[in-house]
Amino acid sequence: MQYKDFRGEVSLSRLGMGTMRLPREGNQPGAPIDFAKSETIIDKAMASGINYYDTAYVYSGSEEVLGRALAKYPRDSYYLADKFNILAEPDYKAQFTEELRRLGTDRIDFYLLHELRDNFLDQILTRECLGYFEELKRKGTIRYLGFSYHGSPEQFPRVLAAYDWDFVQIQLNYFDWLFGDARALYEALEQTDIPVMVMEPVRGGRLAEMPPALEKRLKDVEPDRSIASWAMRWLMDKEKLAVVLSGMNTLEQMEDNLAVFSEYSPLTAEEKALVEEVCAEYRPLISVACTGCRYCCEECPKQINIPRVLNIYNDIKLDRAWRIDFLKMLDEGRRPEDCLGCGLCKKHCPQGIDVPAYMKELVELEKQ
Repeated sequence: MQYKDFRGEVSLSRLGMGTMRLPREGNQPGAPIDFAKSETIIDKAMASGINYYDTAYVYSGSEEVLGRALAKYPRDSYYLADKFNILAEPDYKAQFTEELRRLGTDRIDFYLLHELRDNFLDQILTRECLGYFEELKRKGTIRYLGFSYHGSPEQFPRVLAAYDWDFVQIQLNYFDWLFGDARALYEALEQTDIPVMVMEPVRGGRLAEMPPALEKRLKDVEPDRSIASWAMRWLMDKEKLAVVLSGMNTLEQMEDNLAVFSEYSPLTAEEKALVEEVCAEYRPLISVACTGCRYCCEECPKQINIPRVLNIYNDIKLDRAWRIDFLKMLDEGRRPEDCLGCGLCKKHCPQGIDVPAYMKELVELEKQ
């Protein structure tokens, strides 16, 4: 395992474990996390030297599972990252207290203001929560304070200037670097001394599985490496990065990532050029850039499995019109035609996806 010095104070594994996608007991929204499977994965992570574990108040059930799974290990052998989500519970004191309870701990090592976006920056940056969290830092209940960002590059400097942040978490991968805001955010951070944590390195799995013709182009160069490994290796030479978070939900994914991070092996110039070519061909095939984070599912009145529906939408658009039959396999009452168009999903989507519009389009496609 590779490690990175963090502010000259702690050593962090360059591969961190995200818990947003822990295995669940079924595919329906709200299905409980499978503790036995999750514990096996976390045990493997600990045994392999991963010492950074990321969770959040809104990752349903993950705080409790992570706390239980790590309880048998010395508290100083790992670092916990958790987040304050103002949209889920504006009472920051109550939310933080509940997070400690769920995790079964007396401190959180890396604490973030969660999912900062343009439409509520004023709401959170002017609140007294920053002062409260700073006081917890002085007491040792929080060790490092940062934020995760899903806003625009235009508003990013304002957030950076709002506080003396210890770290920042951004969505960073080669797709978002080439076609999104990732490059602008990273280059802004290069002008600071703030370490960077990476979320969505394989963009919710989009960069782990591609159409066969595109995968073949990568496999022809590196036949023994996974498609996901290209995305991980693309990140390796980014000097600002401290930890790359991966939401590993199988032992196979864990083993693959561990192999990648066992050595420093960034992409060569030729491999980077190939990735750019492949990505340019891949871009038109991704109709909806959903990362599968499931934030949209929690408040859906109809409990629609929105990421699953959007995946079906993308499959239909990938010249697989027959996939429209997959919509009929969804539970009754939880299909596109059941969408109320209330917009709660769009409110919580970090990517700003207009989910109701895609639901309406699918309804029309089914009629054709």
